Amino acid sequence: MPPERGGFLALEEAEIENSFMQKGVDMLVDGHDIDVVRTTLHKDISLTTERHEFGATIFKGMGDVAPAMGMIGTLIGLVAMLSNMDDPKAIGPAMAVALLTTLYGAFFANVICLPVATKLGNRKDEEKVNQSLVLDGIIGIADGQNPRVIEGILKSYLASTKRGAAKPED
Repeated sequence: MPPERGGFLALEEAEIENSFMQKGVDMLVDGHDIDVVRTTLHKDISLTTERHEFGATIFKGMGDVAPAMGMIGTLIGLVAMLSNMDDPKAIGPAMAVALLTTLYGAFFANVICLPVATKLGNRKDEEKVNQSLVLDGIIGIADGQNPRVIEGILKSYLASTKRGAAKPED
């Protein structure tokens, strides 16, 4: 359903699930200057990006350190093994510790931490693009741009294969 005409006040009645978009619309409805809206929303995008980067950095760091911790465990296992060379029954368990800690370090890094860091980085990029799209739409509305121009700007966020003509809803 196309939006109703009536200026910014018509937007006040719209149900918007996206909190970032709601914030921008509320600022327009409240009569804030477009430069204030743009600056506020840019700041929101920057701070959101920083928060996401921080989380991804933690998992990346854990993924970088985990193999080294595994190697430390291996060294401890080898020391235990070598210190008990006179007891053949103690060699096996010490060797198991030496090998398992390397496995655990590599597993933790490559199966848990680094994939989570990558996923968080991807989500950060997706949210930044989505927020930039919303910002461009809000600025276009505030500037009074033609809806077709706004649509063209927003379609530029889509892959060229998905930019077909919008089909009217029944």
